[in-house]
Amino acid sequence: MKNISIGFALCGSFCTFEKAIKQMERLVAEGAAVTPIMSQTAYATDTRFGKAAEINERIEAICSKKIIHTIADAEPIGPKKMFDILLVEPCTGNTLGKLAHGITDTAVTMACKSHLRNSRPLLLAVSTNDALSGSAQNIGRLLNYKNIYFVPMCQDDYKLKPRSVVADFSYTVPAVMSALEGKQHQPVFI
Repeated sequence: MKNISIGFALCGSFCTFEKAIKQMERLVAEGAAVTPIMSQTAYATDTRFGKAAEINERIEAICSKKIIHTIADAEPIGPKKMFDILLVEPCTGNTLGKLAHGITDTAVTMACKSHLRNSRPLLLAVSTNDALSGSAQNIGRLLNYKNIYFVPMCQDDYKLKPRSVVADFSYTVPAVMSALEGKQHQPVFI
């Protein structure tokens, strides 16, 4: 991971923030230069999973960088070739849909669009309750896009939430390495 620059974007799947932040810590500990990016909703919303200001402070301390959280601040990512890879973890169904349909209206979607212009890898860690229903077509579409990869994922509660899927964040580092080689880490669904 040394000498690898990673954009680490978080969307509003607040229940997975703790797992995502642990992977952020792991990437930094392994020597990656990590820049945090958050959607405005993720950046500014207090939830039962934590206060936004406290989460943001923790993320900035881990990365030793300010969080990119506006469209204007995310736009230069591509022109400046800021990252070797961009990771969206967690990636919500909302963000999946926007990426699949070319909608750029958050700091995260702008970061993705800007980063992809350089044919660099974008890695998505899905976390959505409708992955096997409304978001399924968007996952399928993105699986076919060049330079877009997925962290392996699985149903998180097939009895109570049969359409819900979440990435297995423990695969983040190997999925990053595979994507940097231009390969999808396998299996996609575990």
